[in-house]
Amino acid sequence: MNNTQPPHGPWDPNNPASSGLAQVKKLFDSFFKNKNKNNGVKNFSLFFILITVILSTWSAIYTIPSDSVAVVQRFGKYLKVVPAGLHIKLPLGIDAVSIVPVKRQLKQEFGFKTPGATDPYQSAIGQNGLQETQMVTGDLNAALVEWVVQYRVSEPTKFLFEVRNPSQTLRYVSESVMREVVGDRTVDEVITIGRQEIESEALIKMQTLSTKYAMGISIDQVQLKNINPPKPVQESFNEVNQAQQEKEKLINEARRDYNKVVPLALGEKDQRIREADGYRLKRINEALGDVARFNSLLKEYSKAPEVTRRRIYIETMETVMPLIESKIIIDLATNNILPLLNLDSNKTTTTPGANK
Repeated sequence: MNNTQPPHGPWDPNNPASSGLAQVKKLFDSFFKNKNKNNGVKNFSLFFILITVILSTWSAIYTIPSDSVAVVQRFGKYLKVVPAGLHIKLPLGIDAVSIVPVKRQLKQEFGFKTPGATDPYQSAIGQNGLQETQMVTGDLNAALVEWVVQYRVSEPTKFLFEVRNPSQTLRYVSESVMREVVGDRTVDEVITIGRQEIESEALIKMQTLSTKYAMGISIDQVQLKNINPPKPVQESFNEVNQAQQEKEKLINEARRDYNKVVPLALGEKDQRIREADGYRLKRINEALGDVARFNSLLKEYSKAPEVTRRRIYIETMETVMPLIESKIIIDLATNNILPLLNLDSNKTTTTPGANK
């Protein structure tokens, strides 16, 4: 036998969690049973007061997430900004609370849509997304530009009260600025080398307009995504892009060879110049030394010519004689030397074909 008791209903008096609901039921029963009696009005008043107290208590308590603040309005007039946490307000519509995410980074997408996005202003709807991306460059070419704007709410009061719809206004501002920036450049710059300059310039101009319109928004980043030419000419643009990349590759290779060969040649040139300069200084110093030596000898020669002449002769012979291997000394007065005497036969080395 199954002894399991059925669960208590919400109006079961045996259910300990239903005491409050039971009291409300009793008030209903008392009101309808005694509506024709004198205390019917009293019971209705108690019931109305009880319901009013419950609803007032329920509507007076509110919680603000950690990444947000709340702007409180009393009878529609701005009152204060409340930080994150649990707070109490005046009920029954006296105080109205608007929660603004000031620490959360928000974004708007142009030309594409992230699946699962909950912000209705994060991306355009329908054909508006395609129209946003269609732009004309400075050289009158068409391009499809996709980009993302990341921003934060910096001033909640301006975000709520200064502009009627700041998120939608930001979309208009972003589209206008991007069209202006893209329209100042050629299609080659937009598709290839000008992306970073476009992002920087668009960020500055969007922030300037946001401040001018007092939207209470701080632009953190503008990032370009896909930039493509229109589909009818996309293949031709791809070929041009590949040719541009090949050109840049060849230029880089040429610069690499240049940096490899030219510094080496410059180094050899500097080495030759230094060697020549060193040789020049050597010859100059040697010439100056010879001049100084000659002047010194001339000075001594002028004092004693005979002695100096003999000394120079002796010093010269001391230098020359050790270099001669065979020496034949002949008296000047001797006349009996045979003319067939081969004086070269006594040398240890003989140069072929030489007659001395």
